[in-house]
Amino acid sequence: MKHRLTAAVAALALAAAACGSDAGTGAAPESSGPAGLTVWIMDGSVTQDLLKTFETGYEAAHPEVDLDIQIQAWDGIGERVTAALASTDAPDVIEVGNTQVAQYAASGGVTDLTAKVADLRGEDWLPGLAQPGNIDGKQYGIPWYAANRVVVYHKDLFAKADVQPPKTRDEWLEITKKLNQGGNQGIYLTGQTWYALAGFIWDEGGDLAVQEGGRWKGALDTPQALAGMEFYQRLQALGKGPKDADEANPPQHEVFAQGKVAQIIAVPGIAARVLEVEPELKDKIGYFPIPGKTPDKPGSVFTGGSDLIVPVASQHQEEAYEVVKALAGEEFQTDLAKAMSFVPNRTSLAGVLSGDEGTAAMATGAANGRATPNTPNWAAVEATSVIKQYMTAVLTGGDPAAEARKTSESITATLNSGS
Repeated sequence: MKHRLTAAVAALALAAAACGSDAGTGAAPESSGPAGLTVWIMDGSVTQDLLKTFETGYEAAHPEVDLDIQIQAWDGIGERVTAALASTDAPDVIEVGNTQVAQYAASGGVTDLTAKVADLRGEDWLPGLAQPGNIDGKQYGIPWYAANRVVVYHKDLFAKADVQPPKTRDEWLEITKKLNQGGNQGIYLTGQTWYALAGFIWDEGGDLAVQEGGRWKGALDTPQALAGMEFYQRLQALGKGPKDADEANPPQHEVFAQGKVAQIIAVPGIAARVLEVEPELKDKIGYFPIPGKTPDKPGSVFTGGSDLIVPVASQHQEEAYEVVKALAGEEFQTDLAKAMSFVPNRTSLAGVLSGDEGTAAMATGAANGRATPNTPNWAAVEATSVIKQYMTAVLTGGDPAAEARKTSESITATLNSGS
């Protein structure tokens, strides 16, 4: 997933002898012994120790199963998963980025797990994480873990301005104005931080695109989406972020590390990168959920993360499902959240992160998480950077309605390409 967010962890690797296969693909052939199940887990998702603990415990409880957990690199994973789904010798369980599920499901190679949702306690799943796995009413991807953006702030600058983390968007604007003092920026927000814009649009009741009559239609020109863009303009104007760049240009953690920026919008894990640049900021970094329109509900956020899928070509469908159930279950979800500072797939487990300020803020925001339009062609929209270009055009003086209409037409054409 292009925007998948991971915690900084040590590089993960499993020795070839432990994996039992150099190829890294395919379930074990049928034999009189335990069923061999191949599980692909992405690099950076789980510590080696936690994976080993899971493998040992699972095999002890299920002696009829022999797990072969293999770590996969994100680089080139789309091609490898696509090839595996088209083969007759696929892995049994695969971790995929949540925005990739629609693309893989369109190939016809992913097992429909709709009948298992109740057994998996799907009513407790984070909405923004569950949505991308549901294609046309069928659940192909099982939510595994989530991560989302929060407001990362400089505690000393807040104290100097005598302000507290806000509870509403209006309060956010007010305290940000007060933070603009003594040469400091109230917020560093670039002109192309489009996931933040998406949250503001969702707060207004709008969307990036909608499906009507079996076809997709760009929706940036609706009154609700325009209201979201108007709020973005007001917030972005309270800092000195470039209007023609995203948060990677320059890297916003480097800007924050200079000590003159009061707030940025990012995942909590960015603090580790800030401290690499400026260790003196240790204990001076705080976090709060992106504020919503009212104090009782945080702002909408894009929920990034991973899902688990079972390929149709798996030779052990029931056994594969039981592995998914265990990985998505309460015990492992709790262990994963504590080990990796990820948000669990269930709203009822948000409390397991309460001991850490950053992950607690992330979990609070995740309760109002959303997903990008659930269509295989959405990746093509992102590739064109058309939303980023729209934002820059508006922020540099373009007419919002005209620019939104033009961009919506482009999104419509891309989403319906090939249909």
